[in-house]
Amino acid sequence: MNHHDSLSAQGLSVQLGGRPVLRDVSCRLQRGWTAIVGPNGAGKSTLLRTLAGLLPPQSGRVELGRQPLLGLPPRERARRIAWLAQTSAVTGELTARETVQLGRLAHLGLFAAPTAADEAAVDAAMRATECEAWGVRRLHALSGGERQRVLLARALATGAPALLLDEPTTHLDPPHQVALALLMRRLAATHTLVSVLHDLTLALRADRVLVLRDGTLQADGVPGDPALHAALEASFDHAIHIDTTRSGRPVALPRLDD
Repeated sequence: MNHHDSLSAQGLSVQLGGRPVLRDVSCRLQRGWTAIVGPNGAGKSTLLRTLAGLLPPQSGRVELGRQPLLGLPPRERARRIAWLAQTSAVTGELTARETVQLGRLAHLGLFAAPTAADEAAVDAAMRATECEAWGVRRLHALSGGERQRVLLARALATGAPALLLDEPTTHLDPPHQVALALLMRRLAATHTLVSVLHDLTLALRADRVLVLRDGTLQADGVPGDPALHAALEASFDHAIHIDTTRSGRPVALPRLDD
């Protein structure tokens, strides 16, 4: 494991508008796919934003490869952590390829001309996310699923070893969700990939699952771990049941009995 890639949080507490949103959260994230789940208001997006260096914690710290994250210059941070927001403010007038090229800004600076290496990184990112066919199409002309692939390609084009994705499947229909999950599985071989997910069955395909509730970490385990299943069910007030009998893979089902 390359410690350069690892992202760790120690005793993170975050307040927003004077209200505690995260309380004393510690975790160490390494290469592979980690899913962050929990009910609405649990602090999932806040944890992801704090890990990305976008929110300063009131106490505790985030380290990237054993260096304090907030001590790194912003461009260095942008080269090592790529962030995909829930709703990305990208102008629809840009083409798909121009959007992906924005991922190279941290390497280029604002006015430098892209090099062959930059173009190769853009090509590789668009290939990985299977959006190279739409290179000249404008973003506003793409469907939600297509746009999400382009935005993911922009994050990939940074070349950052850590990818933080906030609800990347939200506006996608089931076939696109499955395709994105397969892509995240592939990227997990080479990246520290962390995604906030609403879909628990999808989250249980990750290498590791963090369960948040009321700003505290309830569980951190592999998808097959019965203790993780118990924490998930409790965090959702037993409205769901983790079933492992059908395919051998854990699946989240609504608990419909009274």
